[in-house]
Amino acid sequence: MNKTIRIAGFGGQGVMLLGQLIAHASMNKGYQSTFVPTYGPETRGGTANCMVCISDEEIFSPVFDQSMDFICFNEPSYLKFYDKTKNLILYNATLVKTKNNDERHIGIEATLLAKEIDDRSLNMVMLGAYLKKTNLLNLEDVINSLAYFFKDSKKHLIEQNINAIKAGYQAL
Repeated sequence: MNKTIRIAGFGGQGVMLLGQLIAHASMNKGYQSTFVPTYGPETRGGTANCMVCISDEEIFSPVFDQSMDFICFNEPSYLKFYDKTKNLILYNATLVKTKNNDERHIGIEATLLAKEIDDRSLNMVMLGAYLKKTNLLNLEDVINSLAYFFKDSKKHLIEQNINAIKAGYQAL
């Protein structure tokens, strides 16, 4: 298996955490994985995207131009990367209004679903939808990685993030 995933949105939407979480959970499942972050001029509010590679073989380069899958949080990111995606384009339909109507495009009202849990859980809602669509990882794989990223003073956020993942999973 070889999978390349681009995740893009505004800084502060959880783009980097989502990429790290997918890479970490994949590594724990026994795959090779890489995570490459890219930031715009500002961290919060500027553009942010990351590249994740997952493979059952050695990964020779963590950087790619064309991704297999694209998880898109906002309109500017969609316009920048949709034509550089081969397979799945999972987009936040609350913020992305421009889209093609082909079978690659799957929209989810992620911002609206996240507001029901916590405004900061947009990335986890998108993760849940991505897991449902791709079967790349299962919920247990992701929960184990959540515990790695949300330690000590952030441990109380694990349950909230699990709820957001489940909301995204059930939305498709």
